[in-house]
Amino acid sequence: MTRHFIALPRHLAWFGAVLLLTACVTINIYFPAAAAEDAARTIVRDVLGETVRPADESPEAAPTAPDARLDGTSRRVLALILDTVIPPAQAQQANINIRTATIDGLRASMRSRTPSLQPHFASGAIGFTRDGLVTIRDLNAVPLRDRAAVQRLVTEENADRNALYREIARANDRPEWESDIRATFARVWVQEAPRGYWYQDERGQWRQK
Repeated sequence: MTRHFIALPRHLAWFGAVLLLTACVTINIYFPAAAAEDAARTIVRDVLGETVRPADESPEAAPTAPDARLDGTSRRVLALILDTVIPPAQAQQANINIRTATIDGLRASMRSRTPSLQPHFASGAIGFTRDGLVTIRDLNAVPLRDRAAVQRLVTEENADRNALYREIARANDRPEWESDIRATFARVWVQEAPRGYWYQDERGQWRQK
């Protein structure tokens, strides 16, 4: 008895291999450190008074050229298969959303407070903490009559910063990213600060930029 075998088209065999691989591979969503740093830098420069192009207006990377061996129909079928097999949340682009009404409001609040804080940063009275906040470093550097006002400014600034880090994580549906976002901002605040500002290093020791 003669058996007849039906040869599958090459692209269908390739789709089968893709399905097998995606079934065997677990895709993890990692904190997008580079995108988070770009987003933090945009906000920090805005708050400190520098004008930069928002991260969400940056030119997109050129798309990867499709496999020349696949025709248009095959590529569309492959895209449909991958979208079905890989959940959209797992296949998402590394992008951080920093444009919500709450985030914009917090940025505006912090930006309006900057002129009042700047003289105290410059004098060394206040500095950046290692957890992305602001604290009073040397109250003696503040005139007695202004001390209550400076303490109030620091309290209000920290409330906005805590709310900002939490809101960015919430806006991206990743509340577990809040600590990473905070750490990213803590680093960027120092990098973007003018020379002479004080900050805490990783061990909590004060250093002057």
